[in-house]
Amino acid sequence: MKLFTESLWVFVIFSFLGWVTELVYYSFKNKRITNPGFLTLPFLPSIGFGFVLLYVFVLRFDNIIMLFFTSAIILTLYKYFTSMIFERSFGFKWKDYSDSKYKLNKFVAVWEPFVFGLLGIVLVKFAFVPIALIVSALPFWAAILIPSVITALIIIDIVISCVTIIKLRRNLKKMEDISNLLDNEEKTASDEELREEYQRRIIQSKHFRLRLVKAFPDMESFDYEKHLSAIKEHYNLFRKKNNETYENKIKNKEDRPFAYGLCLSKLFWLFLVGSFFGTLLETVWAIFVEGHFEMRVGVVLGPFIPVYGGGAVAITLCLYKLYNKNDVIVYIASAVIGATFEYYCSYFQEIFLGSISWDYSDTPFNLDGRTNLTFAFIWGFLGLVWLRYIYPLISRTIEKIPKKPGKIITVILVIFMSVDGALTVISIDRKNKRAENIPPQTVIGQFCDMVFTDEYMEFIYPHMGTKETFAAEREQKAKQALKASK
Repeated sequence: MKLFTESLWVFVIFSFLGWVTELVYYSFKNKRITNPGFLTLPFLPSIGFGFVLLYVFVLRFDNIIMLFFTSAIILTLYKYFTSMIFERSFGFKWKDYSDSKYKLNKFVAVWEPFVFGLLGIVLVKFAFVPIALIVSALPFWAAILIPSVITALIIIDIVISCVTIIKLRRNLKKMEDISNLLDNEEKTASDEELREEYQRRIIQSKHFRLRLVKAFPDMESFDYEKHLSAIKEHYNLFRKKNNETYENKIKNKEDRPFAYGLCLSKLFWLFLVGSFFGTLLETVWAIFVEGHFEMRVGVVLGPFIPVYGGGAVAITLCLYKLYNKNDVIVYIASAVIGATFEYYCSYFQEIFLGSISWDYSDTPFNLDGRTNLTFAFIWGFLGLVWLRYIYPLISRTIEKIPKKPGKIITVILVIFMSVDGALTVISIDRKNKRAENIPPQTVIGQFCDMVFTDEYMEFIYPHMGTKETFAAEREQKAKQALKASK
């Protein structure tokens, strides 16, 4: 059971690290963010499983030479057979060394076994042992549940992605047949129908299947180059439409739709949408990363986390003019803006409310415990996706709201969020004063004591505390870990 649990962790950890490595490599190579692999989740299971093979077979090797050659042989054979299976099963290949001078075969370059051997030495000496120690320090339920849930999600993602590739291949084959008919010199009355069918199948092949085209910049198709080009063209049209959201200018005020441009009404709706989706993200994070459900909101009424809404507004305002810039520039700017915004939200919460909702003091590369490098990377990704895809869609949707009803609804929602914010501040203040046995001095304070009780506040703010309480929790966890290691 111990080997199985540790293997799951090795699979999850290195599937993610492999994805990050490929993301950085291809992003710098293509000068734009390029999401590697054909899965929706940020994992490359082919890399993770290869490292599991190393973990199982070479972990206990003490001889460096044996470790080097065994690692080189295992990973070289693994890459060869997985590449061959992928090619024969799906009709695509993302690496082809057929024309290379430095090749062992069309799937493996001559220098790769050497790299694989060194990689095996590094992993066994510096990575596998620490992972085993960390896993052994975790509670049993956490050690088995967390990687099992993530692995199950990866397997589901693999199944869906493989089915999608198979459908794409069949669709492209049908498009090849239609294209051959259209290229025939004999014109028929059904030519127009064939063209319509061709276009319909192109449209069917976009959406998630564009993911395959984008994910493998070096991928080669055996038979369907021009059809993949057609799908790429549709993607470019999609990007162009999103860019037009930023470029659209309507001079006549009477012709302008509701919340046109980057006005206050639009910013408020962006704040509202971002706050709502922030709650969804936090809920998903708690379930799939921390392994349990808990309510995470930022206000006492409604499923809203204003930090995310404010972040969406801040990123939109700062990056609005960068819509046509390089993805790397947008990513870095989003990371800096998001992390800075998160830092000051925590700072001002502590200054004005005497509490904090998160503390990253025990994480690497943190800044006063208010933000850290990991979440800066996440903010960068969220900002890039927001600017490229989410904001244009939301902006166009908001502008479809009829003008008069839109203004009325906006006013009502502004009033509601203002009251909600005021009640939140008062309720947090009353929670702190109740702990000090200070009675309410106003009717609103009495109302908050009656409605927003300690139990309710702890339910919606499970992680709210002070620097002292967070420090005490870290000390307690350290003692438990030390006791468990003994």
